[in-house]
Amino acid sequence: MQSRTTRIAVWDAFIRLFHWSLLAAVIISFYTTKTMGQPFLFPLEVHAQAGYLIIGLLVFRLIWGWVGTPYARFSTFVYGPRTTARYSKALMARRASPYASHNPLGGWMVVLLLVSLGFQALSGLFLSDDIFFQAPLYGVLGANMGDLLAQLHSLNSDLLLVLIGLHVAGLLWHTLQGERLIPAMLTGVKRFHSPPVDAKPVSSRRQTCYAVGALLIASGVSGWLWFY
Repeated sequence: MQSRTTRIAVWDAFIRLFHWSLLAAVIISFYTTKTMGQPFLFPLEVHAQAGYLIIGLLVFRLIWGWVGTPYARFSTFVYGPRTTARYSKALMARRASPYASHNPLGGWMVVLLLVSLGFQALSGLFLSDDIFFQAPLYGVLGANMGDLLAQLHSLNSDLLLVLIGLHVAGLLWHTLQGERLIPAMLTGVKRFHSPPVDAKPVSSRRQTCYAVGALLIASGVSGWLWFY
């Protein structure tokens, strides 16, 4: 007898727009670091502008993580250590229950990625190449702190690459287990053969107003940095 498949609209349009925009901005940011020392070939301002866009996107995600649709909220997918440990054990034994939103491990990976991206983008606001470019907040914290942030900015870029690699590895793992996560991030819909642990009721239409407000705030932050 064929099992019944349940379709659940998990990722709203704003989350999907955020995800793919953030991916594009991160790719641009990393790519432009390869042209350092060739400022006229690829101006350092492009690297900085990608960072400003990332800051705006993160501002939106933080707001949407509190007032957004149920599956977008941090309270839905950030679990305590015991739940995360139990899920990890079940995952290794291939007995893990399905989650509509991020599972406990995926939720913490999202948090780590957001924190690392946030630090990377914010620390960049205090840097300068001493020749062609000065970020909006360069010099505000003094030369010593600026040098420290420059070192941490470089180290965190390596950490960020590791986190992104782990994120991709997790995506491949779940894909091999039959979860179609990439199509879900395109359509917003996930399919389940059994009810997910974190099933949520349909959200209110009023959240569209919240999304517009969050987008305006995020756009204001990015715009101020871009034209500072």
